[in-house]
Amino acid sequence: MPRSVNSVASRARRKKVLKQTKGYWGARKNVHTIAKNVLEKGLTYAYRDRKTKKRNFRAIWIQRINAGVRPYGMSYSQFMGKVHAKNIGLNRKVLADLAMNNPEAFKTVVESVK
Repeated sequence: MPRSVNSVASRARRKKVLKQTKGYWGARKNVHTIAKNVLEKGLTYAYRDRKTKKRNFRAIWIQRINAGVRPYGMSYSQFMGKVHAKNIGLNRKVLADLAMNNPEAFKTVVESVK
């Protein structure tokens, strides 16, 4: 009896990989063995960098808040300590946005904290 090979499923798996590597350079987009390796590496980077992105944004927000409170004679750590002590329910993302795009509103927050 001849060996049975499920070529339909095999082809579908290969097509799935090649569809995801569309736009890659050279053989990375159309040679299955290379595309498979490159795709796996790319997905690993994507997973890792979704976590890194959150870290980077938090760092940016902290820098913006720090730059926003310096003219009022405070440091970032002093400001955030007072914000938490006064139970002001604004997170770093919102505070950074206020400091950058709406200085008047940020000034009122700083004055209420002092």
